[in-house]
Amino acid sequence: MAAQARASESNSPIDLDTGIVEAAEAALGAISAARKEIGQVIFGQQQVVDLSLVTLLAGGHGLLVGVPGLAKTRLVEAMGTVLGLAARRVQFTPDLMPSDILGSEVLDESSDGKRHFRFIKGPVFAQLLMADEINRASPRTQSALLQAMQEHHVTVAGERYDLPAPFHVLATQNPIEQEGTYPLPEAQLDRFLLEIDVGYPDRDAERRILLETTGASERKPEAAMTAETLMSVQRLVRRLPVGEAVVDAILDLVRSARPSDSNDAITGKLAWGPGPRASQSLTLAVRARALVEGRLAPSVDDVAALALPVLKHRIALTFAARADGETVEGVIGKLVERLG
Repeated sequence: MAAQARASESNSPIDLDTGIVEAAEAALGAISAARKEIGQVIFGQQQVVDLSLVTLLAGGHGLLVGVPGLAKTRLVEAMGTVLGLAARRVQFTPDLMPSDILGSEVLDESSDGKRHFRFIKGPVFAQLLMADEINRASPRTQSALLQAMQEHHVTVAGERYDLPAPFHVLATQNPIEQEGTYPLPEAQLDRFLLEIDVGYPDRDAERRILLETTGASERKPEAAMTAETLMSVQRLVRRLPVGEAVVDAILDLVRSARPSDSNDAITGKLAWGPGPRASQSLTLAVRARALVEGRLAPSVDDVAALALPVLKHRIALTFAARADGETVEGVIGKLVERLG
């Protein structure tokens, strides 16, 4: 009976909650160290760094949008090193084929004269893949990568090949030059957990960039995590409790971002809005942001802070709204104000 009592106590909700707290407190140190290490080589982009960390800690993929020269490639390289991930980079071009990303079969001949096909893995078989200028590749190639992002495996010649764990894609997109590009369809954009805007650094940050990146030596980031640590944090993110007020705020925000037949001043400007995947993304992202901020539970403020990167690529305005000068950012800002 005593043994049964001890077993019952070990499975009690109190012990489970205590285990979550202990695991979270242990993870906070590793996350803080990773955040600090990335900040040593990426200057003036703390919000971008934090959102990128949120994306990976939540187990998702991110789309980095910004003009050339804002250290997007350097950020992905630094994150791969700091988080202990095997990272690769693919420069997307119009002539890039799906096999250039996924891999292909080649015909081999053994020493005894027998021939057989051998699969050569493509760059997608990495733990962190940078898809540079993803909108420059054809829709066929984009779809091949985005399917791998969703399914976490590829199929070549009828054979399934599982991707490494963890597997994350950070894609970049140039918002200015659109000649010769293939914009991602809305259904494919929905595969990205966050769309992260990369802006210009302020004057002080740019001064630091000049001084620290044009000398004879340049600081290199050091590992602060391992892939196993990252996966344990990702499991922890899914176990963190979310209060009813936060859940209601997520539902209120996402559902209010959908078109309505009513005369609502905001929803009447929407051509289409986010589906349940946006709610799932926001629920995971607010938990991850809480850990990045050094907290053990998300708040409504996290919902407001992540509304734009979660919803921006999942909303489209009507032609009339665009003609009136409305923007997606402005509409999301008004929806956030309704949260109180």
